[in-house]
Amino acid sequence: MATVSTGHIVFDDKGIPRIDGTTTKVIEVVQDYLSWGWTPDIIHRQYPYLSLAQIHAAFVYYYDNQTELDLEIGRREKYAEQMASQVSDSPLRKKLRESGLQT
Repeated sequence: MATVSTGHIVFDDKGIPRIDGTTTKVIEVVQDYLSWGWTPDIIHRQYPYLSLAQIHAAFVYYYDNQTELDLEIGRREKYAEQMASQVSDSPLRKKLRESGLQT
């Protein structure tokens, strides 16, 4: 992984980049930008405990490591789709459908 000179990004015991002084992962901030189109100001409103400098540092880290993080985002999306497909026809959903409470 690349070294970030801002001092706002640290790595946890598993090597996951986080925003210093928080439990927020860099990838979470980046996904808010990529998925929802949130600007740094909107992200700051959603995470008021993050400074704009910390948010921008997350973007710097992302752009310095974009290929790696994009692969991780893709892996997470695939995993979420797999989990959703496994529960989409759960016994509870079947029962709700049969009772007419769910379409």
